[in-house]
Amino acid sequence: MSNFRNIVVGAGPGVLAGLVAGFSALGVAELVAGLVRPAAAPVAVVGGAVIDRTPSAVKDFAIRSFGENDKSVLQIGILAVVVLIATGLGLLAPRHRRTGAAGVLLFGLVGAIAAMSRPDAGPADVLPSVIGSLTGAAVLCLLASRAVSQPETGRPEDGGGTGRFRAVPGPGTGRPEGGGGAGRWNRRGFLTAAAVTAGAAAGAGALGRFLGARRGRDAVASRNRLVLPAPASPAPAVPAGARLGTAGITPFTTPNRAFYRVDTALVVPEVDAGTWRLRIHGEGLARARTYTLADLLARPLIERDITLTCVSNEVGGPYVGNARWLGVPLADLLDDCGVRPPSKGGGADQLVARSVDGMTLGSPVEDVMDGRDAMLAVGMNGEPLPFDHGFPVRMLVPGLYGYVSACKWIEDIELTTFDAYDPYWVKRNWARRAPVKTQSRIDTPRPFARPAAGTVVVAGVAWAQRRGVTRVEVRVDDGPWQDADLAAQDTVDTWRQWVYRWQATRGGHTLAVRATDGTGAVQSERRARTIPDGASGRHSVFVTVT
Repeated sequence: MSNFRNIVVGAGPGVLAGLVAGFSALGVAELVAGLVRPAAAPVAVVGGAVIDRTPSAVKDFAIRSFGENDKSVLQIGILAVVVLIATGLGLLAPRHRRTGAAGVLLFGLVGAIAAMSRPDAGPADVLPSVIGSLTGAAVLCLLASRAVSQPETGRPEDGGGTGRFRAVPGPGTGRPEGGGGAGRWNRRGFLTAAAVTAGAAAGAGALGRFLGARRGRDAVASRNRLVLPAPASPAPAVPAGARLGTAGITPFTTPNRAFYRVDTALVVPEVDAGTWRLRIHGEGLARARTYTLADLLARPLIERDITLTCVSNEVGGPYVGNARWLGVPLADLLDDCGVRPPSKGGGADQLVARSVDGMTLGSPVEDVMDGRDAMLAVGMNGEPLPFDHGFPVRMLVPGLYGYVSACKWIEDIELTTFDAYDPYWVKRNWARRAPVKTQSRIDTPRPFARPAAGTVVVAGVAWAQRRGVTRVEVRVDDGPWQDADLAAQDTVDTWRQWVYRWQATRGGHTLAVRATDGTGAVQSERRARTIPDGASGRHSVFVTVT
């Protein structure tokens, strides 16, 4: 036991040296990223590279398991790996200082390569990882030199005559001169150096965050100044009966703060509306165009209630929301550029939208120009788009899953063909075309609820964008399907609330729901996962009636 304790105690200085070196590398890298751009920080670029190279099934699992916290989980995982590597290098460095420093530099090289792999990378994006790793290597060497046992050499440590002496480490050897192991190490000096270094690293990191926030101030100010024009075509008034007001049911309009967010951006882009530009170009255009936000706002705007759905939404999942959107009809912009859909002889059948962070989404040109309310949205529920949802401009196409239509932070539209180009998600085995499937969800009672016997209100929402929902049915256990009461329909592009009053008897029961769309097609009972073109199946919950 004493030997084990001695090993642990002996390893402590090396571990601390490694952790402080790793912390210093990240802190300085954060400072440099604040000067370059926040998205170039090592954790962000490595995280982005991990996301890009993660198999679709693993991404789907992460979204299913962690929801909108998947990015936080990834960043925590990256930091945990950094801690493990820093600990290992710290244990190695007191006796093999150069090897430990090389390990830190290698980790910086990984960060630099990850930075240059990002679609929106610039030459300066390597600087945070490179300068951070150089700092970490220097700190590791400094602390490791103070963490080794120091043999007595006859030179007083502090002139105090205590009889304790220490040696000066041999240059570049990673070992103290004399090779003896019976001496003492300068604990106070080591801990002081570690504390000062850690404090400086924390200060550097905090300053980096401050500088990064300042870089985004222009974007925030541009959003605060933005006054949205009145729509030339306002949204029709929502029918009075579209909102049931049932306790526990999802609101008809999803507040911005509660609207789902699923994307790959570890750092949310903050784009200055004053400098934003949109370029439309590609195959079959009579003329390419570039638009400013002022150009778009000067055009006739439409306002529509539209339900968006993420393809990662499992049966009964939360990644669906309904909002009132304000924007420019996308078909009108394309028409100005001379674009024709394939049905009218156009050569391009795919519209590739690119965001400022390099994300690419592909939409069928035919769908964008078939008369539906596809738009470049500038407003959401009466205010400019939140940054999380694409400020200053995002694209949306009713009836299509978000990964083929809802490009946030859009800056480029290219007309091409499906044969010529595969966007981001298609390269990762998702379908090229993805119309939203008919789905329904039970919002109340919640799974494993324990309602009292008697009348139990079962309620939820159903959606089938572009087709509308005409019927919702509920089944208890293996009994017959029973019609639920439908709220009034707003439009075929919005979800529809429903309610069923169940005369519940004591015991355990399974409640299931299904919807019928405007074509008469009943929601599929075949259970399928989200990959490659959206989940299917029927939502059910188990409750115990008391």
